[in-house]
Amino acid sequence: VLVESLLVFVIVLSVHAAVWDRFSWCAVALALQAFYVQFKWDRLLQLGGAVFQFRGAANSGLLPASMVIPLLGVVMKERCRAAGIVYFERFGIVVASTGMLLALFLSVLAVGITKPVPTNTCIVTGIAGSIIIYTMKHSLTVSEVIEVLEVLLIFVYLSMILLYLLPRCFTPGEALLVLGGVSFVLNQLIKRSLNVIEGRGDPIDFFLLVAVVGVVLLGLFFTVLFIFLDSGTWISSMFFHMMTAVLGLGVIMPWLYRLIQRNPLFWLLQFLFQTQTRLYLLVYWTFLAALACGVVFYQNAKRSSESKKHQASTITRKYFHFIVVATYVPGLIYDRQLLYVAAVLCLAVFIFLEYVRYFRIKPFGQTLRHLLSLFLDERDSGPLILTHIYLLLGMSLPVWLFPRSCAPKGTLPGAGALVPYSGVLAVGVGDTIASVFGSTMGEIKWPGTKKTFEGTMTAIFAQIIAVALILIFDSSVNLNSSYAWILASVSLVSLLEAYTTQIDNLLLPLYLQIMLMA
Repeated sequence: VLVESLLVFVIVLSVHAAVWDRFSWCAVALALQAFYVQFKWDRLLQLGGAVFQFRGAANSGLLPASMVIPLLGVVMKERCRAAGIVYFERFGIVVASTGMLLALFLSVLAVGITKPVPTNTCIVTGIAGSIIIYTMKHSLTVSEVIEVLEVLLIFVYLSMILLYLLPRCFTPGEALLVLGGVSFVLNQLIKRSLNVIEGRGDPIDFFLLVAVVGVVLLGLFFTVLFIFLDSGTWISSMFFHMMTAVLGLGVIMPWLYRLIQRNPLFWLLQFLFQTQTRLYLLVYWTFLAALACGVVFYQNAKRSSESKKHQASTITRKYFHFIVVATYVPGLIYDRQLLYVAAVLCLAVFIFLEYVRYFRIKPFGQTLRHLLSLFLDERDSGPLILTHIYLLLGMSLPVWLFPRSCAPKGTLPGAGALVPYSGVLAVGVGDTIASVFGSTMGEIKWPGTKKTFEGTMTAIFAQIIAVALILIFDSSVNLNSSYAWILASVSLVSLLEAYTTQIDNLLLPLYLQIMLMA
């Protein structure tokens, strides 16, 4: 935990040194108080004193999770300020302020339920909170303050509902990241729906917002419904499919129509088949999807009837990382907008299939349970299987969060040109190579972990080779001699992978994106 915290502090200070403004100072203050409060959360989890049931075999992860959203906002603000895009500079300030307020709320919650009340931690939290609130008071307009408070309110309600319904699925840090992100997306969708201006905004951004909110609302609706009904019967399954169609065609489609001012299905079909390159990419991705399904069926066929508890090895699970890299790299090189939309569709399909598995919806629910049980690991301790969804999110978030409006030529200068590749580098290459080489050839273990020195060093080397290949094949990438910063960023994130107990598929790409944007 101490080494993980040290690595996060180094990243925070690196961003602070690159940006050096009032919000980067606030990020430093937030990191200091999150470090103190993290130990209170860890103690609550060990003693079973936390309000909800969190994922076991991991620390609270409050410090690494608390810093992601604020740092993303800070570096986005700085990039858009340099590009002269005032609207997105203000948006970055709102993102940073929202992240800080959500992290402070989680800290205050931990301090409040710790008995006896920790005096020193209360003082540190109070000082950090005062600095952050004072900065927000002098930086945000009234409408921006209201927006930040709206996100906090949505986060509180979502946390109470989802952490109760989904025990042992998240650590406090993962809950902050996932539910904070969903809360921000929901607030953005409501805000944009109330202020629709024809021709304003990119349809693919609206598509992402509506898809994320749609699948979350769908899940909440069926979770409440199946409290009163047996979800495993044919009648319930028919009702599930019927209501999915009704909500999709009766709520989500009209909502998207209002935002993009055209028929969503016609727009999507026209978008997908607009050029010959997109057609080739779709055929190629269909082949890779079939290959991934083939791996699942083949591994299940190998599972003999005598060994029902047999689990897929680490190397077997990394097959999917290689397939995902093969999926994303051509999309990043040839058509990022298509990759953006395809990733949104894929996320919606993954979450829908998880609903089918979780609720045992006929005819595929039980089959999915059997097929996916082979690939469970210690992080899937709750009722949901989330690792494959986290893998998709880790690869997609750098593409979705890339500030396109602040990059007039479609790419950022220097190391920022690699931002869309953050998921490919951190998870697809780094994490995969570290696991494969560490588990097969690793002998020297990092103190206090199962990860090996050889795995980490190989991961860093592999990511440097991957950067060199990106430079060769993607002509839009121009690093402007920022090689030392890239090496430092890759090394820090690889070391973080060795020491963190959080979901690395989600955390590592975001930290690499922050470093590259800084």
